[in-house]
Amino acid sequence: MPESRPVALVTGASAGIGREIARLLAADHDLILSARREAELRSLAAELAPAACHVFPADLADPAAPRALARAAAAAGLTVDVLVNNAGFGDLGPFAEMDLAKALRMVQVNVTALTELTGLFLPGMLARGRGKILNVGSVAGFQPGPYMAVYYATKAYVNSFSEALWSELEGTGVTVTCLAPGPTRSEFAAASGMDETKAFRGRSVADTRPVAEAGVRGLRRGTRMVVTGWRNKLLVFAERFAPRGLVIRAVKRLQERRRAD
Repeated sequence: MPESRPVALVTGASAGIGREIARLLAADHDLILSARREAELRSLAAELAPAACHVFPADLADPAAPRALARAAAAAGLTVDVLVNNAGFGDLGPFAEMDLAKALRMVQVNVTALTELTGLFLPGMLARGRGKILNVGSVAGFQPGPYMAVYYATKAYVNSFSEALWSELEGTGVTVTCLAPGPTRSEFAAASGMDETKAFRGRSVADTRPVAEAGVRGLRRGTRMVVTGWRNKLLVFAERFAPRGLVIRAVKRLQERRRAD
């Protein structure tokens, strides 16, 4: 009998960073692929054969979805050894003009669902004495973000939550890693409007594959925080010493929409 492979659950696996993480993990994991769009998940599952892929569509904006996803995994007899909390979305524009229902869905997906899924799968990992969690935060989580106030705030939560858990779990055999990418070319960026901002200009915008590779390396090593790209590392370091008001004004300028050339 061949030795069974560990199982990784990847949320937001239908596109972008999540899809690339799933592709990388398929080398030595079986996968639970979850996102809203079933057709894209099934196409990815077919691509990743012979890795065993289980497709569980879920909209994490639905408060019932995290527990339903955990129940589906249990009903299939799957033990989640690796949890990748990648699902998330953003929206560009002044908060006062924002669709409030959409803002609350963003908090549900980016914060509440991530927290609940971690809470649902972490106890089992601790009982087994092994497991890994990768939460996709953002460089955006290191400062406030005018014109994307809710999104930046949700990523500040993810960054902080992940680092705190990393410390709590030292010596348990379970690790938590936070992946904090900067601007990245992806469907997420286009859907949120972020690719129209000044931040998405020039060579500082990364492709999804190297971002995913950095995240998976950090996951395997149990690294606390993975900031991708030397420019992003430099910015995060410099912000420690810059006046807070100056940082906020700089971010505000970057979040402004680009004018047509």
